[in-house]
Amino acid sequence: MSDESSTAITASSLDELSINTLRFLSVDAVQKANSGHPGLPLGAAAMAYVLWTRFLKHHPANPHWFDRDRFVLSAGHGSMLLYSLLHLTGYALPLEQIKQFRQWGSMTPGHPERGLTPGVETTTGPLGQGFGNGVGMAMAEAHLAARYNRPGFRVIDHYTYGIVSDGDLMEGIASESASLAGHLQLGKLIYLYDNNHVTLSAGTAITFTENCARRFEAYGWHTLAVMDGNDLAEIERALESARSETQRPSLILLHTHLGFGSPHKQDSFEAHGSPLGTAEVRLTKENLGWPTEPPFYIPEPVRAHFLQAVERGGRAEAAWNEKFSAYVRAFPELARELQQLMRGDLPVGWDADIPRFMVDAKGLATRVASGRIMNAIAPRLPALIGGSADLDPSTYTALNGMGDFEASGAGRSDKQGSDGGGWSYAGRNLHFGVREHAMGSIMNGLAVHGGTLPFGATFLVFSDYMRPPMRLAALMGLHVVYVFTHDSIALGEDGSTHQPVEQLASLRAIPRLTVIRPGDANETAVAWRVALTTRDRPVALVLTRQAVPTLDRTLYADADGLQNGAYILADDPSGKPDLIIMASGSEIGLVVAARQQLMEKKVRVRIVSMPSWELFEAQSQAYRDTVLPPAVKGRLAVEAGVSQGWHRYVGSCGDVLAVDRFGASAPGEVMMREYGFTVENVCRRAVSILETLP
Repeated sequence: MSDESSTAITASSLDELSINTLRFLSVDAVQKANSGHPGLPLGAAAMAYVLWTRFLKHHPANPHWFDRDRFVLSAGHGSMLLYSLLHLTGYALPLEQIKQFRQWGSMTPGHPERGLTPGVETTTGPLGQGFGNGVGMAMAEAHLAARYNRPGFRVIDHYTYGIVSDGDLMEGIASESASLAGHLQLGKLIYLYDNNHVTLSAGTAITFTENCARRFEAYGWHTLAVMDGNDLAEIERALESARSETQRPSLILLHTHLGFGSPHKQDSFEAHGSPLGTAEVRLTKENLGWPTEPPFYIPEPVRAHFLQAVERGGRAEAAWNEKFSAYVRAFPELARELQQLMRGDLPVGWDADIPRFMVDAKGLATRVASGRIMNAIAPRLPALIGGSADLDPSTYTALNGMGDFEASGAGRSDKQGSDGGGWSYAGRNLHFGVREHAMGSIMNGLAVHGGTLPFGATFLVFSDYMRPPMRLAALMGLHVVYVFTHDSIALGEDGSTHQPVEQLASLRAIPRLTVIRPGDANETAVAWRVALTTRDRPVALVLTRQAVPTLDRTLYADADGLQNGAYILADDPSGKPDLIIMASGSEIGLVVAARQQLMEKKVRVRIVSMPSWELFEAQSQAYRDTVLPPAVKGRLAVEAGVSQGWHRYVGSCGDVLAVDRFGASAPGEVMMREYGFTVENVCRRAVSILETLP
């Protein structure tokens, strides 16, 4: 045997050993936990191995190196495959944590969670969400590269890879995201499709027989097929081809076997969502020539082979650092701005141009005020990027002069873009189309990538379409801003299908989501300030379609009180009210007007503006008691949404004027009148409370 052939055999054997190590670290962890999904790691280990050892640019010693490639395991149920890769390539994930898979306090939860496990880019679990996140990551890379790269200085230059499953492609969010990605020509987005034809309860033949390659080609994707998901050479060739395609995202369809190697469970849903069982684990190891003991076995050559990722990553990062240092010298202003974006810091003076709005009895819709505020902020805040689900004219979220994020030649007939600012990947206005599901997930991808501060806008009632990615944004603590307009039945003629009723309560139910419903233009300005300085969680701004009065702040408390969630807007001169009326949003103007009539009736009234329960609950008990003194039992809450939740603030003696039924089709002012949101009714309810107090 020649030296050359001997070397080839040795390399081939090392590949096989390495792939089987990935498989059985995963299988042993699932079996020890007696919980999990062994089928995907067994079937997809080969594709993951080729990607991670031959293509993925990353540095395990510095998981946050900015120009790393991003990897998304959208099929998050196969998390043990990712944990095995992270452990073996040298991330700070010790073997003991692999052995503690799915256990209390471990770094290896059942589905990957960003911020908990080093190297996990995004929290995946609900199928399709990771698919959408990856699109957002690729958009972030394209955007930052277009804005900051210069000839000879490609300081932003990386790929987004992912492993997606049959279940991912079935979910509607994947269709929305894929359609947009194809339109945007995101050539540096590459997904490996683990096409194993099995889902949790059955084979895909009973529900999913479409031609996925042709479907994605219709979206504008580049597709390739690998008929044997264990053929390393074919996988490598497919990835090379995908990387050479610069005008289209790529989907590589790899035909794999779920539970590969399991004598009795391969290609069966029984290998999908349950441990193989002790006997079947032993048989599978024997079938693939793996030692049955000890569990969690890692051959030393395999360990050394995988750990080369640390050295490779160190060299890659060092080369990038050298390039970036030269970039700093050549383009100091650009470099300073990019460094600030990479850190996620707000630049000094970012809020210098936020307007203060003049007193106006007729007032301004808070959506209109929000649009003016955004356009005052945007020139000083280069990270701000976003758009709406085809509703810019209604949500007032277009950033004037900032250009549209579009691929050149993407079917656009206009030369300048919708706002006159030009269009390219450098544009800061994102056009999601009528795709709320994808918008939410893409925003998360933009945020986890870094370098951007994303916002997305739609009508409040359509927040229901965005709930899964909003929940995940809160779980990850992402800095994203949701702009929800048309916030109540007062939107009017569109009728009950478009009039939000339960949505405010629904959003308030999400842990770590800050919901703010400002009462006038100046509260809206403060709300934006809070949204942009709150870095550890998402913020939802809930805004009106209709005009609301802009209050005279010389007569009422300063709008900065919004930062506390609730504040005393107006009080009885004695400071000892008989009654507290609290409200949010458009109902602030209503209760302010009602106070005037109640004062004429000698009722001592305190008005509390309460735009954010979450901010209020974060204050000290002493502050909360100052705003809502426990001794004052007479309380009325007024909000054009369901009453759910308000009873914690009004107590057993109080009342809530709310909307606990669906809306109707009529002009907004008629709707508010018919549902009891009038000065007269507020006064009547207030007096009734006082009359029934013990």
